[in-house]
Amino acid sequence: MSTRTLLLTALAMLAFASNSLLCRLALRETDIDAASFTSLRILAGALTLWLLLRVRLANRISAGSWPAATALFVYAAGFSFAYINLDTGAGALILFGAVQLSMLTWGFYHGERMSFMACSGLMLAFTGLLVLLLPGASKPPSGAALLMLVAGVAWGIYSLIGRGVKDPLASTAGNFLRAVPMALLLSVLLLGQFSWDMQGILYALLSGALTSGVGYAIWYTALRGLQSLQAASVQLSVPIIAALAGSLLLDEALSVRLLISAAAVLGGIALVLSARQRSTNAAPAPR
Repeated sequence: MSTRTLLLTALAMLAFASNSLLCRLALRETDIDAASFTSLRILAGALTLWLLLRVRLANRISAGSWPAATALFVYAAGFSFAYINLDTGAGALILFGAVQLSMLTWGFYHGERMSFMACSGLMLAFTGLLVLLLPGASKPPSGAALLMLVAGVAWGIYSLIGRGVKDPLASTAGNFLRAVPMALLLSVLLLGQFSWDMQGILYALLSGALTSGVGYAIWYTALRGLQSLQAASVQLSVPIIAALAGSLLLDEALSVRLLISAAAVLGGIALVLSARQRSTNAAPAPR
């Protein structure tokens, strides 16, 4: 891996973790409501991605699809409303675990064969999520955890829809643009909860423009220098970065339950990825 790819990958992971931090910071420390945060984030992301396409002299804003945009909106809305009551690290872990597990389950359901190691890793990851969600003193609020699970599944669906697109940046820009009216409609429906201040607006715009729009563009560039296993494995760092940032910047506790759950979820997914790589390496070369 080149130094450039390593730097871009690190920046992308910081951007993804910062999405969780900015959302939690906005909804805990400012007066902005979750619907307004969602609308501003999607609007800022759409504008930033469109500008990036213009700089690239490409105007393929018609790329993308309505199903993908709907999944993007469900993810963004569930993400925002969940972070009203979830700590940064717990939210990122639930989101990340749900994304990966939903995609792995989809592959298994559609006939993708899994070795004993892969099955064991999948069960370990599911168990890790259950540990986090079981009743107890440090259990995250059930409603918020469910919303984040829905957000994670929606992002998994969005990722599955987007696999193999010819121009990921253009498709993402098109999907963000299509999601704007959905987010605005949500804000209108929840107009009675409307509340904002300049600091909250700033966090929402940063989340949409910088850690989403620019973050995705950086990630797509980094992917050119990463193998598929490297790309999947490096994302294991996102919940850890988010948990540490929440602890350092928001004084959120790193509970024993969260640490055990994180070890099980991330370790389980790492086992699945490792088993997949071994299976790929063991497969005979095509003739």
